[in-house]
Amino acid sequence: MLELVSTETLYKVHPDMNEGQLAKMRAKAVSEESLSKIAREKLHVGPYILLGHGEAEQGGADKSSILCDIVESLIGATFIQHGIDEARRVVHHLVDDTLAEVATEGPALDWKTSLTVKAHEMGLPDPHYQTSVAGPEYALEFTARAILGDGGEVIGVGTGSSKRKAQLAAAEMGWKALDSRKGEMGGKQNGKTHKSHHRSHRKSNGGTQDAAQGK
Repeated sequence: MLELVSTETLYKVHPDMNEGQLAKMRAKAVSEESLSKIAREKLHVGPYILLGHGEAEQGGADKSSILCDIVESLIGATFIQHGIDEARRVVHHLVDDTLAEVATEGPALDWKTSLTVKAHEMGLPDPHYQTSVAGPEYALEFTARAILGDGGEVIGVGTGSSKRKAQLAAAEMGWKALDSRKGEMGGKQNGKTHKSHHRSHRKSNGGTQDAAQGK
């Protein structure tokens, strides 16, 4: 239900976008990150979740995976109890703001793909990821490093509660590092072009003055 309504909305609002672009936007809008944010900021549902003592002690009421499941469950329950029209209304109320937001995110829709594209644009090798994990089983923390080429430069490091989240965080840092580097390269190139033009202008002026003086 959630993906159906999200797909319909994106297709109607962005008829000029291709299937790949719409799919990325939908994936971001219905991701654990986005749905848990809705649970926290729109529904404020954390205090009302019934948890076991151990999960409650470990902060389960604010755990993104649990909050995401709550949102999906509420939408499903609305569909079963009240039918598709009411469920559609609830999805629009909860998700439309997020759908509008992801349309403006550009490379943030898919940091890993965006990093690969950025590396290609700059003539650099494909990035790959090295991931490690630490911590107790109930609170694992993953650390990922985005690396250019085999044994190459580490351009980003990220952490997260899953391998995927850590890699996305590393890719985001890597993309921003390369984007900054590209901007610096562009500035240096513009500086060289300006100096070259200035020297040519001086030579031209010198030649004109010499001709006027009969040299």
